[in-house]
Amino acid sequence: MHCDRFREAASARMDGEGSPVPAGALAEHLAGCAACTRWEAAAASVTRRARLAPAPAVPDLTAAVLAALPDRLPGAAAAARARLVSTALRLALLAVGVGQIGLATPSLVHGAGAMSAPVHMAHETGAWNLGLAAAFLACAALPRLAAGALPFLATFTVVLTVTTIGDLGAGHVHADRVVGHLLLVAGLLLTAVQAWRGRPRGLRGSRGSRSRAGVRVLA
Repeated sequence: MHCDRFREAASARMDGEGSPVPAGALAEHLAGCAACTRWEAAAASVTRRARLAPAPAVPDLTAAVLAALPDRLPGAAAAARARLVSTALRLALLAVGVGQIGLATPSLVHGAGAMSAPVHMAHETGAWNLGLAAAFLACAALPRLAAGALPFLATFTVVLTVTTIGDLGAGHVHADRVVGHLLLVAGLLLTAVQAWRGRPRGLRGSRGSRSRAGVRVLA
């Protein structure tokens, strides 16, 4: 039992591990114990043969593995379509934003709006159009902002649509001005689609599960 401690220390030294026995004490024991000296020599020989043993030959399976791989990864086509739709939405919003800048520029620069509006009203209209342009451009650059911009854009567009229909029937607005509002409607629809596409995955399923769980509890 006394030698077991020193043989454990010798084994640890051969493996490059920390020894539970000081190096001086181990050397002193090996110098005076022939059995442990022979054990260390045999252990060193076995360790050397194990480390220098050639690796067994294995077949090259590279070609078989590559042949087993599918031509396209599952979901690659759907991911490509999603990227294409996202790019198209962002480009369309970019075009709407540029169009809104075009509507805002004459009113801001020259102070002239449709139907010879007063200068301040023209400036106010230009500022609104410029703000809308900034919202559309921001959503085109950072799609995650679409959900946050949607309440403002939806409220403004719905109110403007209702009042424009009334003004158009009463003759208070020209048809060319109404056509300019179609750009805003298009921007709202694009922003809504972008916000819907950016919603958290599984949100509808989790809500449905909670609703069904509530029905079961109430039942």
